[in-house]
This record gives sequence, structure tokens and C-alpha cells, in this order.
Amino acid sequence: MKRVVVLGTSGSGKTTLARELSRRMNAPHIELDALYWGKNWTGIDKPLFRQRVEQATAQDAWALCGNYVSVRDLTLARADTVVWLDYPMTLVFTRVFIRTMRRGITRELLWGNNRESLLTNFFSRESLLLWVIDTWRKHRRDYPRILRSEPCRHLQVLRFRSPQETDAWLSQLGPDL
Repeated sequence: MKRVVVLGTSGSGKTTLARELSRRMNAPHIELDALYWGKNWTGIDKPLFRQRVEQATAQDAWALCGNYVSVRDLTLARADTVVWLDYPMTLVFTRVFIRTMRRGITRELLWGNNRESLLTNFFSRESLLLWVIDTWRKHRRDYPRILRSEPCRHLQVLRFRSPQETDAWLSQLGPDL
């Protein structure tokens, strides 16, 4: 396990797990959100995003988190392992709700000098809460097919359905990989 992609719905713990794996692997943590988002929640154009991802994944080892379809071919082709955090909707929605409230109240700084807005998240179609509902279903439907497809045959795929399963796997890996 040298190049790991962590997939899952927002709130599943992708970033936390990828960060922990990168620490144990002594390898870079690649966060696709950090490569994609510019100021005022403006995403960069696709060619530049793909270039950034190609550069970041050119290294020998890394732990990457993110679900961006526009670079999925790059990340999965270079990876040797996929960890899919396929947690229940109630869990991920609750986590995102709590995180959104905290970030909105504290005005936590995110990628590209962005901050989450409670107004946006509770009263607009740009709501992260709506995003979670929509993408959770899509991931459940699409990931099994994608991860069984020919371009993914080289991957070791690990699907965890609870944080307890993920923690048990992590504990058997030990502190250093």
C-alpha cells in the first residue's frame, strides 16, 4: 500500500483517514478540495485541476482524499489501493450537519480562503447538506460498478461500512506502514 485513494460521501471521514494514512506511510497527504477550490468557492478550470492532480500523484507514495469525477481516471490509475468509507446516511448527514454548524459559527478558514455559510447551507440549492443526500445515493449506486471495472482491476479495494470497521483495519495496520 503506497498510493491510497480514500473515497466516500462528504462527512464520512475521508480527509481524517487519508491524513492518518499519510502520517503512518510517511508520505504526502493530497486533498483534492485544496487543489480545486479558489477564492469565493470558485473551482479552477478542468485542465489546470488535472495538471495539479497529475503533479501531486506523480510521487511514489501518497494518501489522497476526494471524489472528483473529472480526475478519477488519474487518481485511480495511479493508486494501488482504494478505501471506500461507505457509512450510513444518518451518520454522514449528522457529521456534516455538526461540522457545518461549527464552521459557520466559528467562520473556520477552508481552501482558497473560503468559509462555509450557514445561510447557504440552510437556505439555498448550494447546500452541503443537500449535496450529501444526493451524493450518498450516487456513490452507493455507482462505486461498486466503477471499482469492478477494467481500469480498476489492479486496485485493492477496501469497503468499510462503519467507523468501527475502519478503526479495526487501522489498528491491524500498526502505527507505521
